[in-house]
Amino acid sequence: MKTSVKTTLFLVVFGLMVISAISANAQCAQCAATVASNSANGGSAANGLNNGILFLLGAPYLAVTVAGIIWYKKYRRKNVDLNIRDEKLNLN
Repeated sequence: MKTSVKTTLFLVVFGLMVISAISANAQCAQCAATVASNSANGGSAANGLNNGILFLLGAPYLAVTVAGIIWYKKYRRKNVDLNIRDEKLNLN
């Protein structure tokens, strides 16, 4: 009974979050105005802004990957004895 109540509550909260979502502008007004005016004049500020966004997007993934590699190298098992029998198996 408790599981169905938790599931129902989760679905209600999730539904409210989806319904109440509003669109947001991705840039501040000053950045948007600068990029718009620079692009209209033939500049390449938009490319620099896009590269900066991609850099900021990739940084957390890189940090998690490095932490995962360090964790794997530090905590993986070494010199594990499997205790396998030397006799042959008869599968008939």
